[in-house]
Amino acid sequence: MPLTPHHHATRRRAATALLGSAVCVCLLAASAPAAPLGIGDRLFPHLGNPGYDVLSYDLALSYSGSNDQPLQAVTTIDARVTADLDRVNLDFARGTVRSVDVDGRPAAFTGAGEDLVITLEDDLDEGESTRITVRHTSDPAPAGREGGWVRTADGLAMANQADAAHLVFPCNDHPSDKAMFTFRITAPDGHTAVAGGLPAGVDRARGATTWTYRTLHPMATELAQVSIGRSTVLHRTGPHGLPLRDVVPTRHVAKAEPWLAKTPGQISWMEEKAGRYPFATYGLLLADASTGFALETQTLSLFEREMFTDPALPAWYVESIMVHELAHQWFGNSVSPRTWSDLWLNEGHATWYEALYAQEKGGRSLEARMKAAYEASDGWRAAGGPPAAPRPPEPGRKTGIFRPNVYAGGALVLYALREEIGRTAFERLEREWVTRHRDGTASTSDFVRLASGIAGRDLTGFLHPWLYGTTTPPMPGHPEWRAAARDATPARRPVTPAHRPGASRE
Repeated sequence: MPLTPHHHATRRRAATALLGSAVCVCLLAASAPAAPLGIGDRLFPHLGNPGYDVLSYDLALSYSGSNDQPLQAVTTIDARVTADLDRVNLDFARGTVRSVDVDGRPAAFTGAGEDLVITLEDDLDEGESTRITVRHTSDPAPAGREGGWVRTADGLAMANQADAAHLVFPCNDHPSDKAMFTFRITAPDGHTAVAGGLPAGVDRARGATTWTYRTLHPMATELAQVSIGRSTVLHRTGPHGLPLRDVVPTRHVAKAEPWLAKTPGQISWMEEKAGRYPFATYGLLLADASTGFALETQTLSLFEREMFTDPALPAWYVESIMVHELAHQWFGNSVSPRTWSDLWLNEGHATWYEALYAQEKGGRSLEARMKAAYEASDGWRAAGGPPAAPRPPEPGRKTGIFRPNVYAGGALVLYALREEIGRTAFERLEREWVTRHRDGTASTSDFVRLASGIAGRDLTGFLHPWLYGTTTPPMPGHPEWRAAARDATPARRPVTPAHRPGASRE
């Protein structure tokens, strides 16, 4: 999720529960008080919930035509129970819950912190399957608060990273619990709705249209995307007949089209590096909004429209950021982080391919960029922690984990590894990584283990200081490189080519 060069907005996450009066009249019958739970993620300890594994989400949304009004929604969750349960916690923190059914029977519920806590009339036993249906509203962010729905000039889009899917719909909001998704979006005539996955039907009735989309691969909640607006959907074909679709505000199609036409070639370039594209479709969503970032939502990456219509942005920069989000489809989406401390595996790899593309297609030196990152890396470690052990975010700034050291610092780890084991072994590692963990999750220790196997020697002693050390180790092949004096000033934004020290956009 790199920031674009023309915005420096501080992103804040709203996490105040607004479960409304419907919750207040439905008290828990159990003797123990309702409490928020979590799976114990080091950076987000209250995200996710124990006791079940979500298999699928069916999310039905009805949009009134105004992005100031809550959407009417029904979220249906099919899950496998992994521990005996007398209540179920879902992450949900921005909307009014009207009712909850568990396996077709009404259930009591209440709010606790950022959780929706459901009391079960009949306990669920380990190994059982269950269906939970929540009827609720899905509320766009209040003015001045971000996360979840993004208000655009003509509708809405989603930005759920890292902890904001539960501001849109009830869920198990942690990337370790990936699931299949079905989206059913109803909007008035004149609007178009597009979501992640493949189209699965269009129904028109009484001045409104319902679009259905389904994923063919499991997805983390933070990667869900729904776009509603006065948009044009552009279709083209990518490598191997891959269906591509881009969603563009209708009045900006002409300016955006030359950039969007580059996607098939970029996919071919990534396939040369990392193997076959891992999903059934891809495309770009150009939101007419000022977000300050791009986001790798699965099969439909989110960008600011201005990035493709601002003539001041150089071609190499725009294309390299397109490749950054494309690379995430392999690194971060198909292979998702086991915990949020493994974020460097997402952002380090996306930054690596962004930089490699900028060198091969735009003449921007990879070595010069890595040297600049090396010079800054001790300061990044002091400010935000090492790449694989970032410091927890400050209260109210949960996207604070997206610091330079998981972006350029993570790419620097990959550069050091390539210098240590050689280009051939490194390229084999990249392909094997996304093949072995496709549609799953993986951790930093998994990466170290696989790298060691491919290199034919234990790389723990080499990689551990790069991933967890308070200072940056010597760079193999470049003993003359030096890190600058440590600076404990907190980093405020991820580093993209235009943000790294000494970079220019010319």
